[in-house]
Amino acid sequence: MKKKLFPLRTAVTLAMLTALAVVLDRFVPVVFTDSIKVTLTFVPAVIAAILYGPAGGATVWGLADLIGAILFPRGAYFPGFTVTAALKGACFGWFLFRKDPKFLLHILPSSFIANFVIGLAVDTLWISIISGSKTYWGFFVSRIPAFAALFIMNLVLIPVLQRLCGILRKHVRL
Repeated sequence: MKKKLFPLRTAVTLAMLTALAVVLDRFVPVVFTDSIKVTLTFVPAVIAAILYGPAGGATVWGLADLIGAILFPRGAYFPGFTVTAALKGACFGWFLFRKDPKFLLHILPSSFIANFVIGLAVDTLWISIISGSKTYWGFFVSRIPAFAALFIMNLVLIPVLQRLCGILRKHVRL
């Protein structure tokens, strides 16, 4: 008999976190302009990453991006953004899964890689490809403040989320 990827309880939890991520991404923007978007979409994805590891984080953030783009489009769908969203969720899972809330040891590298390496560098590449522009560095520089804000939000909220997930693990069978 084959082992399931996610048990039913886990799949339902991930589905609820995905729905929450779609709502936070599409309907509750903190800052949204043509080139800058700062949302709290990372919160459900980080919760999934803390509770279920890289597969959970990648599933929530990747599916949230895909579902949000299909149901509530903001332009043409580009699969590169879904791939980078899943990679960011997996990155948080690799660093935060089953870890104690230690600020510098796990949160700092995961936030840096997810925001600046994957988010800023790769997503900016997708934007420059979509726009047909050769001004990658122009887009890159203009998006630095948004990713700096996300980085700071991660550093503040992830320790809180880790503590809450620790309490959740003690009292709820996941």
